[in-house]
Amino acid sequence: MTPLGEHLRELRKERGITQKQMADGIGISAAYLSALEHGHRGLPSIDMMQRIIGYLHIIWDDAENLEKIASLSDPRVIIDTTHQSAIATELANMLAQNIHRLSENEMREMVENLRRIT
Repeated sequence: MTPLGEHLRELRKERGITQKQMADGIGISAAYLSALEHGHRGLPSIDMMQRIIGYLHIIWDDAENLEKIASLSDPRVIIDTTHQSAIATELANMLAQNIHRLSENEMREMVENLRRIT
C-alpha cells in the first residue's frame, strides 16, 4: 500500500463511499481504484488527482496535502545518486537491500528524521 492509497481509503470510508461509487463518480473502474489504493498502480495523473479532490469535496490545504501525499506514493522508486557522494549511493543501496528487514517503527523513525530536513 502507498501513503496515497491508505489516505484515499480512509477518506472514502470516513464518507461512507464504496470503491464502486467513487470509481463511478470519477470515471474509472473499481478495479483501477482498488489497484490505486493497494499501491499496484503508479502515481495518478494531475487530471485524476483533480477528479478525486473534486469528488471527495476536498478544499484548500487538504487538497494540497493530498497532492503532497501523492507525490510521495510512487511504488516503484528510483534513486539517482549519479552526482552525489559515495555515502549517498551507499545509503540508497543499503535502504533498497534492507527495507524489508526494517520494522514499521524503524521506518517511521527514519521518515520522521527525513521530514525534519525537508
